[in-house]
Amino acid sequence: MTSFNSSESLKYDTAAIEHKTAAVKSIPENPGSDGQPDTRKFAYEDVLKASIAYFDGDELAAATWTSKYAMKDADGNFLELSPDDMHLRMARAFARIEQKYRVAPEQYSRLSAYGQVRERLDEWGIYRMFRQFRQLIPQGSIMSALGNPYMLASLSNCVVLPEVYDSYGGIFHTDQQMAQLFKRRCGVGIDISNLRPAGAKVANAAGTTTGAVSFMERFSDTTREVAQNGRRGALMMTMDIAHPDVEDFIKIKQNLSKVTGANISVRLSDEFMEKVERDEEYTHRWPLESADQQYNKTVKARDLWNTIISCAHKTAEPGLIFWDRQHKYSTSSLYPGFKNVSTNPCSEIAMQGGDSCRLIAINLYSFVDKPFTPEASFNLKKFYEITYEAQRLMDDLVDLELEAIERIIAKIDNDCEPEHIRRVERETWQLLYNTGKKGRRTGLGFTALADTLAALNLKFDSAEAIAEVEKIMKVKCTAEFDSSIDMAIERGSFEGFDPEVEKQSEFVQMLHYELPGVWERMLQHGRRNISISTVAPTGTVSMLSQTSSGIEPVFMLSYKRRRKVNATDPKVRVDFTDEQGDSWQEFNVYHPKLKKWMEISGQEDVNLSPYLGATAGEIDWMKRVEMQAVVQKYVTHSISSTINLPADVSEETVGEIYLESWRKGLKGITVYRDGSRNGVLLSAEDKEEEKNEIVETKAPVRPQVLEAEVIRFQNDYEKWLAFVGCLNGKPYEIFTGRAEDAFAIPAYVNRGSIRRIKDSEGNSRYDFQYTDKDGYTVIVEGLSRSFNQEYWNYAKLISGVLRHGMPLPYVVDLVSNLNLYKDNINTWKNGVSRALKQFIPDGTKAVDRQCPKCGDPDGLIFEEGCLKCKSCGDGKCS
Repeated sequence: MTSFNSSESLKYDTAAIEHKTAAVKSIPENPGSDGQPDTRKFAYEDVLKASIAYFDGDELAAATWTSKYAMKDADGNFLELSPDDMHLRMARAFARIEQKYRVAPEQYSRLSAYGQVRERLDEWGIYRMFRQFRQLIPQGSIMSALGNPYMLASLSNCVVLPEVYDSYGGIFHTDQQMAQLFKRRCGVGIDISNLRPAGAKVANAAGTTTGAVSFMERFSDTTREVAQNGRRGALMMTMDIAHPDVEDFIKIKQNLSKVTGANISVRLSDEFMEKVERDEEYTHRWPLESADQQYNKTVKARDLWNTIISCAHKTAEPGLIFWDRQHKYSTSSLYPGFKNVSTNPCSEIAMQGGDSCRLIAINLYSFVDKPFTPEASFNLKKFYEITYEAQRLMDDLVDLELEAIERIIAKIDNDCEPEHIRRVERETWQLLYNTGKKGRRTGLGFTALADTLAALNLKFDSAEAIAEVEKIMKVKCTAEFDSSIDMAIERGSFEGFDPEVEKQSEFVQMLHYELPGVWERMLQHGRRNISISTVAPTGTVSMLSQTSSGIEPVFMLSYKRRRKVNATDPKVRVDFTDEQGDSWQEFNVYHPKLKKWMEISGQEDVNLSPYLGATAGEIDWMKRVEMQAVVQKYVTHSISSTINLPADVSEETVGEIYLESWRKGLKGITVYRDGSRNGVLLSAEDKEEEKNEIVETKAPVRPQVLEAEVIRFQNDYEKWLAFVGCLNGKPYEIFTGRAEDAFAIPAYVNRGSIRRIKDSEGNSRYDFQYTDKDGYTVIVEGLSRSFNQEYWNYAKLISGVLRHGMPLPYVVDLVSNLNLYKDNINTWKNGVSRALKQFIPDGTKAVDRQCPKCGDPDGLIFEEGCLKCKSCGDGKCS
C-alpha cells in the first residue's frame, strides 16, 4: 500500500509557482450548440434511453436520475438528455464562484505544499471530477437545483431549527418554519426538550400542559403534508435524556401508526451513560440547563436504558445520540452561538438552531489502482489532491447557497401575501443566510467504502481493513484542513475564529497529536469553515455511482428481478407463468462492483470473491463499531450508519452494541434488527414453500376501550370521518360517517378512544372520547347512528376482516376492488382504503400488483401511505 503521512511530505516543484494555471479548456454553453443557450427539449423515452446507455445498461440508475435530477422546464419538458448535461450545469456554477477568488502573490508562501503548485480550478477541471460520478458527487438537492432556473429551492440538504419556544405560539412558529423549509427541499431537525413536561402549570384556560410529547404528531403531520415536487419532507425530533417526559418520547413510535412523518432520537449524556454502567439512579429535570429546576423526577438509569434498548430492538427507534461527544468532539459547538441543538434527519450533522449544511461525497472506489488484482493499491496522493479540491468546492457551495437564499427571499418579497403572513418565512431564510455566511459550515463525506476495501482484497471487518481505513481517513482529514486553512489565507476565516476556543475542542486536540503541522498552521492562519466533514447516507448517490453506500457494508450481493415477456416470441426465455397467465423472465442482479470483480478475475463463484462473509448481516458487529470509531476520529460532524442484525438477536446484544459505541467515542449509531420493520429488498434465495391450506384464526377479544385514530376524507361532495380503533397499534375496527350531524369533531382532533358501552338490555353501542384543547374530556355517543344500513354493513364486514388478522395490504386491496353499484358508495370505499393505508408500515410490498411504469411485479411498496416503485422510483398516492 502507498504510504502517506501528511501534506508536508508531498513533493511538489515549488519553483513553478508563478500562477501555474493550465490552458483553460473552455466548455461551450452546451456542447454541439456553438456556445448558444440550450433550447433543446427531449421526450422522456429519449432521456431514459440515453441514460440507460450512460449507466451501461443499469435501468434502475437511469430511471432514478431521469425522475429525480434531470432538469425540466415549467411545463415538464426534459432539458437534459443524460447526467453529462447535469454535470456540466453544476460545473459551470462552481467555476463561476472559483473565478471570484484570487491568491495574492505574497500569500503563496503561506499556503500548503500542494496549495502552492495546484492548477486553478476551471469549468473543465470541475466537470472532470464530476463526470460519470467517479470522483465527486454533489448530493440530491445540489444535483436537482444548482444552475436550474426552473426550480426555486435550497441547496442545503438539512437544517436545524432553534429550540421550540415553550408556548403555543412558539410551537406554531416552529411548525410554520418547518413547512416553509420543506417546500424548498430541506430536511429539518428540531429538539423539543425546551417544552415543559406533562402536567406542568400553564397560564391559559387548561391550567396544565399535555407535555412535550403531545406535540410530536403536529410536527409529524406537517412533514407528511408538505410535498417537495413529489418528495416528502424529512424530520428529526430529538429530546434530551434529562427531560421528565423522555420515557413517553422513547416509547411513542412503538405504535407504528404514531409519528410516522419523523425519525426520533434521544440525546444521551455521559452522566446518564455512566449511571447506567454503575446501575445508579438518575434525576430528570426541567428546565434542562437552569439553576432553578422546577420539575425533578428520579429513576433507575439502567431501567430506563433497558426501555430504550427494548424499543430499539423492536422498531429501530429511537435512535441514540451521544450528546456530550457531539458537543466536545466538535470544531463548531464550543463557539458562542454555534452550540448544537439537534441533528438533521439522518443524524450525521448536529448544528445550532438556524444553521444548515450542504453535502458532497467522494467516491473512494475511484482511487483504487488495479482493483481486484494482487497489485491493488489506494492512490493516496491522488486522493489528497481531489479531497483538497473538493473542500474548495464545498466552500464555493456556501456562496451558491447564499445566492439561492437571496432568490428565495426576493420571491417572498414579491409574493402577494400580506406582510404579516410572509414574515416568518422571510425571517427563517434570513436567519439561515446570516448563519451560513458567518460559519460557512460544510459537509464533505464519502461513499463506496465497502467496495474500496473489497477492491483492495480486504475483508470489511478485518483488522487490516480497519488499519487501511484509518490511513485513508487521516489523509482525507489532512487534505480538508489544508484546503480550509489555505482558503482562510486566500478568502478569510469564518467569522469569529478564535485559537483559544479551538484549543477547548477535543477534535482539535486530536489534530495537535495526529497532525501537528496542520494544527500549527490552523492556529496561525485560521480556517475558512467552522466545521468540515461528515459521513452522510448516500442511497441514491450510490445507486448513480453504482457503488456501495457511504460507510455501510454491502447489504446484499445479488437478488432476483423479473421482466414480463411475450411467451410467443421464440427468442425469449420464459422462467414461469403467473396465475393471470402472464409470462416472466428472471434475472440474477449482482452488486455492480461484484460484477466488476467477476470481469477482472474471470471468476463467477461469489464464494471466491473478497465480499465473502462481508455483507451487512455477516460482519462482526463489534468490528463494525471499531471501524466507525476510526472514521469518527477524523470527522468533524458525525456519521450516518446502521448495524444490521438478524431477527433472532437478543435485546442484550443490541444493548451491548450501543454501550460499546459510547465507549468507543461514537457520536451515534443505529441498530436495525431484521423484521423490526418490513424491508424493501428480498433475498434471491428461494423461500421455503408455504403450506397450501386455509388456516382458521380467532379474533382477539375486544377490550372495553381501544385507542383510535381520526382520519378525514372526501365522499363525493361531503366531508367524512373514519374512526379506526387500534389494538396494539394495528387496526381492529373502523367506523365512518359524515363530518357533520353527529360527527361534529373539531379539526384539531386526530386521536382519542372508542369505548364499547352496553345498555340494560345487553345491546352494545360505541362512543368516541377525546380531550379538547382545554384539557376537558368530550364524549360523542353512538358512532353507528350516522350510518345508513349499507355503510354500517360494509364497516362491520371490514372490521371483521381486520380483527381476524388479514394482512393490511390485502385488506386495502380487498376494499379497493369492491365492485359497488353506487358512485357515492364507491367514493366512500376509496376513502376507507386511503384511511387504512396509513397504517401500513413503510416498505411493505403491495399485493398482486406490478409497477405500471417499469412492469416490475415485485417493485411496488407502500411508503407513507402511498405506492412507490423501488425499482424505477415511480410513485402514486390514491
